[in-house]
Amino acid sequence: MNRVRLVLLYTMFAVVATLCNLGVQRVILLGGTEPVTLACAMFAGTLVGLTVKFSLDKRWVFGDQTTGFRPQSIQFAFYSFNGIFTTAIFWLSEAGFWLVWQTETMRETGAIIGLIIGYIAKFYLDHRFVFAVADEEV
Repeated sequence: MNRVRLVLLYTMFAVVATLCNLGVQRVILLGGTEPVTLACAMFAGTLVGLTVKFSLDKRWVFGDQTTGFRPQSIQFAFYSFNGIFTTAIFWLSEAGFWLVWQTETMRETGAIIGLIIGYIAKFYLDHRFVFAVADEEV
């Protein structure tokens, strides 16, 4: 797969997963905005978004053919762990921009920069440690 197609698919899947995450959150938050409901919405949205992105990346980006509950569970665990690491990049970038400039525009700029860096890092981490695509140069 050429690089442009790979970047477009990966980006499109990130958008789809984000929309799924936010959609699930909105549905749950129809029941109220109490802290417990918000926590449930965030957890459920994250789980749905993560699962959707994992499934799309596995099949369409990395072409992984692994089957079976145990091997795929291990893949999903590593995929999720990489997400924790790259989310930290995003949060630190967003918070850092806010602390330095203290404007919404710069906070969002930091968030976008952090997301870009995080997704690039996640792609390479997933490529190497989750899906281990053999003999493919990225």
